[in-house]
Amino acid sequence: MSETSLPQPLHDALLDVLGATGLLTDTTDTDPFCTDWRALYHGRCAAVLRPASTEECAKAVALCHAHGVPMVPQGGNTSMVGGATPDTSGAAVVISTTRMNRVHAIDHADLTMTVEAGVTLKAAQDAAAAQGLLLPLSISSEGSADIGGVLATNAGGNNTVRYGNARELALGLEAVLPDGSVLDVMRKLRKDNTGYALRQLLIGAEGTLGIITRAVIQLQPAPRSRETALCAVGGAAQALELFAAFRKQDPSAIHAFEFMSGTSMGLVNTLIDGATLPLEEPAPAYVLVELASPRADDSLRTLMETVLGEALESGLVTDAVLAESESQRQALWVLREEHAEAQKRAGASVKNDVSVPLAAIPALIAQATEACEALVPGLRVAPFGHIGDGNIHFNLVQPEGADPKAFLAQDHAIMDAVADIVRGLGGSFSAEHGVGQLKAYMMPAWRGGAELETMRRIKAAIDPANLMNPGKIFPAA
Repeated sequence: MSETSLPQPLHDALLDVLGATGLLTDTTDTDPFCTDWRALYHGRCAAVLRPASTEECAKAVALCHAHGVPMVPQGGNTSMVGGATPDTSGAAVVISTTRMNRVHAIDHADLTMTVEAGVTLKAAQDAAAAQGLLLPLSISSEGSADIGGVLATNAGGNNTVRYGNARELALGLEAVLPDGSVLDVMRKLRKDNTGYALRQLLIGAEGTLGIITRAVIQLQPAPRSRETALCAVGGAAQALELFAAFRKQDPSAIHAFEFMSGTSMGLVNTLIDGATLPLEEPAPAYVLVELASPRADDSLRTLMETVLGEALESGLVTDAVLAESESQRQALWVLREEHAEAQKRAGASVKNDVSVPLAAIPALIAQATEACEALVPGLRVAPFGHIGDGNIHFNLVQPEGADPKAFLAQDHAIMDAVADIVRGLGGSFSAEHGVGQLKAYMMPAWRGGAELETMRRIKAAIDPANLMNPGKIFPAA
């Protein structure tokens, strides 16, 4: 049964543009699009629009704009901050890009990929790998997160330490603006000094300025040699010292350098089937280090063994295991990639995706742990993340046996306690997950004055009716 609340003329026009498979109005079909991955937000929508091309998307957006209907862009629906979830009014439509899922071209001369927004990151990685190339962006949700969402949130991930965030990997972009016009800056140029870099305005805007529909992504030669090791360390200070040791030897060889607390690793080992810690004893913390090179005969094993040998001898590292096969390498990466899922299974959690200067990471973890344990005795402090670029997911899991709702009722107090420490250390309250609706209330204190006002002016200039992803990034007036 159709339960649409769209005006009938708009419904009929959208049906004509999108077809029956591109317009969902029954709540049975639309409900999955109205809840975020963490189940923190449960909204409602008038319909879900599923365009199969930029042309369809532009026509649908123009129709919604003409009728004053709010629009919520959504890709793989993996947002950690409610950035792709509609509010509870039911007035908005969700515009899903999942049907726009074609890889158009891979250019070996330019080392680029032209891809539609609905291609999952994993599918794009696989397409590049089939051509002997590497799409270096890698995140835990890459199997469901898509290119449009990755760019809209300026995703970071495991390889940022070497290749940068999504922003650094996007050369060209196409987007449908709030009025239905199409912004086409699909250029492959590394050098184009002709005014504002408009693609960068859309990247990281979380869908508040338009819907990304296509992109030109930079690729790299695929690694032909790779070495991966899991190391037990005493804590964040030792992890940073180990990072410095590898960087001193060859910074260009570091492909990933990931930190995991003992508590968070314990949840993975307990709650994730097939996850096995290949070390003799549990440790206070762990580091997963991966070295990679496009040269087949690179001496990465020698580099790995030299640095780890010295670290083991000095006591900086207490135990370590090196992957001897691709299957062993993947098993080590499972231990890192499943932290978010393990914490989800352990109960309610408050996530703090923060960044600080590298030297401040030990102080961040120590001070934030003390502050949060004082607020909620018994909570499980489970930080992990990309220590090589200063991004720590300082996550707090509810005390065992606690009421999840009661714990989440304290989320702002917990986030604010962590944020105060991050601010004192010169950091950011959102390193890679974005602001969404979860953290919009923080913006005036952190980005107030001329910075936030400039953002508001840009938003008002491009979307004066505030129809594109309203309620995200900007706090309620």
